[in-house]
Amino acid sequence: MATNKTLKQKTLLQLKAIATTHFNKFIRNRDKDKPCISCGKYTTLQAGHFYSAGKHSSVRFNEDNVHGQCVSCNYYKSGDLLNYRNNLIEKIGVERFDKLTFNIELTKQIGYKFDRFFLIEIIEKYKALNKLQMLLPLIF
Repeated sequence: MATNKTLKQKTLLQLKAIATTHFNKFIRNRDKDKPCISCGKYTTLQAGHFYSAGKHSSVRFNEDNVHGQCVSCNYYKSGDLLNYRNNLIEKIGVERFDKLTFNIELTKQIGYKFDRFFLIEIIEKYKALNKLQMLLPLIF
């Protein structure tokens, strides 16, 4: 993929797309042997956001906000948010769920915008974690 030098030449939109690719791959790999967060079905999973990535960009790359979700729940049931919420609280606990919700409420008041440095940091972090996820099965 892109080196740090080539990343600096990318637009914000391009950086966001690259960051999203690496982050979503991490989520799919993290949750690959788990059921859909909403319906509990074991199938191919997508990276499903509890709080919409388009509407709530402050939590687009928050691991507590994004979990493996089947295509049916993610697309056709608009996230199946009631079941997602219940299972999310069970998975991450009330305290982390409240922190996620607080983040949303705070950014509604003050706004949120990505900057280049944050996006490059996300790209580098999740690119490295994806490599590590690939190596771990070889080590153990």
